[in-house]
Amino acid sequence: MKTIITFGTFDLFHIGHLNILTRARQLGDRLIVGVSSDALNIRKKGRTPVYDQQDRMQILEALKCVDAVFLEESLEKKADYIQQFDANVLVMGDDWTGRFDAVSRDCEVIYLPRTPSISTTSVIEVVKTKGER
Repeated sequence: MKTIITFGTFDLFHIGHLNILTRARQLGDRLIVGVSSDALNIRKKGRTPVYDQQDRMQILEALKCVDAVFLEESLEKKADYIQQFDANVLVMGDDWTGRFDAVSRDCEVIYLPRTPSISTTSVIEVVKTKGER
């Protein structure tokens, strides 16, 4: 059985999130998703997520392409999470290219292209702009 693992905040879930999760799942038999904790998101992005970690996990758990979801507490524990879930492949968006090459000793690392012109940051900006009208 080939297990795929990926990580993200998955705040304001959008088509880009769905696309990368669907493509990741097609690479193996099982997809495990690490959801960045609220505290981790503040450390890495400097802001609290719009939806809290429990809501974001519940959204991902409802997707048929996702087999299991867990809370990611630290970026530095990627190798530990890979071993814990016996993952064969780590999939990340290409905005992270090169950042996780060090775990290639533990599993294959694949950086998938992101969906063009969509990001949570851009969605937040659109909502702000519409709200100012």
